[in-house]
Order: sequence, then C-alpha cells, then structure tokens
Amino acid sequence: MFERLCMGWHLPVVAAILIGIGGWSGAGEAGERIGGFGTETQGGRGGRIIRVTNLRSEGPGSLREALSAGGPRIVVFEVAGVIDLAKKSISIVEPFLTVAGQTAPSPGITVIRGGISILAYDVRIEHIRVRVGDAGQGKRSGWEPDGIGTSAAYNVVVDHCSISWAVDENLSASGPRYEGPQKTSRNITFSNCIIAEGLNDSSHGKGRHSKGSLIHDNCTNIAVIGNLYAHNVTRNPYFKAFTTGVVVNNVIYNPGGAAIQVNWPASEWRTKAVQPENAKISVVGNVMIHGADTREGLALVSSKGDVYMEDNIATDREGKPVRLTSGAIRILENKPVWPDGLEALPADKTLEYVARHAGARPRDRDEVDKRIIRELREKKGRIIDSQEDVGGYPTSEPKRRKLVVPPDKMDAWLARLAAELE
Repeated sequence: MFERLCMGWHLPVVAAILIGIGGWSGAGEAGERIGGFGTETQGGRGGRIIRVTNLRSEGPGSLREALSAGGPRIVVFEVAGVIDLAKKSISIVEPFLTVAGQTAPSPGITVIRGGISILAYDVRIEHIRVRVGDAGQGKRSGWEPDGIGTSAAYNVVVDHCSISWAVDENLSASGPRYEGPQKTSRNITFSNCIIAEGLNDSSHGKGRHSKGSLIHDNCTNIAVIGNLYAHNVTRNPYFKAFTTGVVVNNVIYNPGGAAIQVNWPASEWRTKAVQPENAKISVVGNVMIHGADTREGLALVSSKGDVYMEDNIATDREGKPVRLTSGAIRILENKPVWPDGLEALPADKTLEYVARHAGARPRDRDEVDKRIIRELREKKGRIIDSQEDVGGYPTSEPKRRKLVVPPDKMDAWLARLAAELE
C-alpha cells in the first residue's frame, strides 16, 4: 500500500509545492508565504534576539525566560537536549514571538513533563519536540496538560514540530468557546507536525483520553496541513460547533475510534442562548490507514457537520477501501473556506511526503520520531497508556555551540537552517 501510493512522484517536486506551508519557504531574502491561515504573521521579526543557553526549566538563559519575555523577539538556541519542565507548563502571553528550533545544534530541543500554551497573537513555533508524558502521576489523578495549545490566540503558526504523549490533546486550538469567534482562537496553522501517541488510560481526570487535536467551538480559519496523526484514539482532528477550517494532505494512521471528526454535543449547548451550527471544513488530499487499534469499518470523516470532500484515500489494514464518511455529514459542493496560496498535493502523493518531511528536524529525527515513522511504514505500533510503554522519556547529553546571528539577513538565515533540516 505504501509503495503504491508513492509511485510516480518526484520528491523535489513535492517539496517545491509544500515547502513553506505555514512557514517561510526561503524563496528570496525575506521568504515567501504559502498557504495556511495566519501565516502572514511577522512573529518576532525585527525584534531582539534572545539566546537559550541552558536546559534548565527556568531562570536566566532558559526557554521559559525567553518565551516569557516581552516585546518582539526571536528565540534561538545555543544548546540542544532535553528540557524537563517538572510539571510546570510554559504559557506564552506576550505577542510577536518566533521560536526557531532549527537554530539548535543536533539533536535539537525536546521538552518533557509539561507543555506550551499560547495565549498571545503573532507567534511562530518551529522545530521543537514536546513530549509531555504522565510525569509519574497516577491514573485519573488530574494531571492532564496539552502538548501545544492555543487559547484565544490568533495569527499563530506551529510548523515542523513533534508533539506526543499528551494527557489531554497533543495539539489544540481553544479559548472562551461560548463567547464567539472573536474571543477564541482564530487564524491558526498547524503544519508538517507529527502528532502522535496521545496517552490513553493515563492521568486524565476523565479516564481514557487519547486525543490528537481539538479545534474547539467557535475557532475559525484553522488550517491542519501536512501532518502525521498516529496512534491517537480520536480527534485526528476534531472540529466542533461554529468552527471553520481546512484539513489538507494529512496522514492519519491507526486511529482508534475516530479519524477526522465534525460534531457538537447538544448537551453542551442546552443552557446557552444560541443554537449551535455545524462545523464547515474542507477535507482534501488526506490519507487514512487503519492499524491494530482501529475500529473495524472506521470512516475517514464522521459524524455531524458540513464538509467539502475532494481526493481522499481511506483503507483498512489490508489496503482495501473503507468509507469516506459516516453519520450525518452534509457534503458541500464548494469549499467553505480555503487559504490563499494553498495548493494541495494529490492524495496518492501525501503519504510519502508526510513520512519524509513531517515533524521536528526530519533530517535529524530523534529515536521517538524514527520509531513512529517506521511503524507507519511497516503498519505496526499501538495506542499507548504511558511513555513507559515505548521506552520512557528521552535523555541526551547537552550539546552547545555559539551562534553568529546575521541580524540584517535574519529571515534568509532562519529559512536556510530550516531547509537544511526539512
């Protein structure tokens, strides 16, 4: 199946189409914006350079201090290794931020035992790994952070990141969901990420809770492009009431009970003075492959919403086609929303592109990402309850290098470093 989907496509052509989705392509000194929502953000462009020089959870030279700083800023890394947040997640509350994980020496930056919350506008995060895990907490104990999440944020791009082992969602967009689209997250792009192994029977207070991405009520213009969703039970991704967005050229492998979801539970709206409306999304060029944990006959899209469908592939473990939709899906004749400049790959080219290019530092992957990609190719792997099921938290010796930052050609420099990894 993998080989059949990939025949006849030259990877340089693929890269030429998709490189820069949600990010800077490096075409020209200032880069070129291609596709996605919110990708026109300047992030921290023109701001001061903040150097992360150690792997401590907090204090001078730490990632937390850099992300907490005010004013336009570009965060670069003179260190590589594992940052243990010690169960104290980081919140980004100041706007105009670029986090350039591609500047770290090999093997890059991995955050564990905590996540990153974005509560600001004009934020770009690239080439970071976030591996939350259960932090040794007991089942149903209430330790339940996201990996990376936005709350009432806008103009945000999370590109080429690897997010796994979250206890709530691996990657989400949310906010005050009953207060309308201008109060919650909007104009967001999640692109070229590995979103994998949301912990199932773990420390979430509700019990079993393996989730990929939640796009909460009223979040609008959310682009989910070129990602690998692997070994998450549901929400691969999930768009709720009043949401709009696109789901384009993603690979969804071994979903448990649901792949792409559109729905809104009536019980959540009974006390609200508004009638909820269906999600309205465009689903184009995606590939779903059943795995060991996938419910038999699972469709690509379910179960109540308005969806434009074009050129998607959905198969069982033997490569036989399965349904594209189930439930009360209203098929739209035209795309309800679509980002300017986005050109979708044909679905039969998506699998190989994502396998080669998704996640943080795809040419310098850590052992976790290598394993997940290997499982995709070999149709192996399972939904897990703890990071200990797959070898535990990563460890590595710190590596350091001094950076010479060219302030007058910053965009081109960052684009070149990213291209070398992608």
